[in-house]
Amino acid sequence: MSRIGRMPITIPPGVQVEVKGSHVRVKGPKGELERTFPPEVTISLEDGLIRVSRPADDNRHRALHGMARALIHNMVVGVSAGFERVLEVNGVGYRAEMDGEKLVLYVGYSHPVVVEPPPGIAFETDVRTRQIKVKVYDKELVGQVAANLREVRPPEPYKGKGIKYIEEKIRHKAGKAGKV
Repeated sequence: MSRIGRMPITIPPGVQVEVKGSHVRVKGPKGELERTFPPEVTISLEDGLIRVSRPADDNRHRALHGMARALIHNMVVGVSAGFERVLEVNGVGYRAEMDGEKLVLYVGYSHPVVVEPPPGIAFETDVRTRQIKVKVYDKELVGQVAANLREVRPPEPYKGKGIKYIEEKIRHKAGKAGKV
């Protein structure tokens, strides 16, 4: 059995889970998520626990088993606690500001880059530490929006200027050697 797939998912208080065949709907204080899984995986709800099982031990079923359990767990955690991704703006004169709901990035272009948040996304900026926080209840969406923000000005390897994830390490390259 898959180590991840065989672990049951506990449902925290305030979260409602509805399972209809291979379709799962999770509703909580942060929002509502739903997803349809392949019919090979069996999802059952009993005594406040969600269990995922597979019919056979072949490679496809083993892969679907662990993936389905991980996706359902992310749905339950997302609607109860939410997810957050932190980005850092590095560079002289580089900064991020909030203009109402919109995020305004000053990252070395001749114009500011204005980012409209997709529905359900919340941005927060800290001017002192030059950090941007992306918050939402869908783990897949928070990762995609953070990747799109990083894409505006990816960090360059010589000085490290740009937008990077807070845990990301930039490998610096040596510049030109110069004349001797």
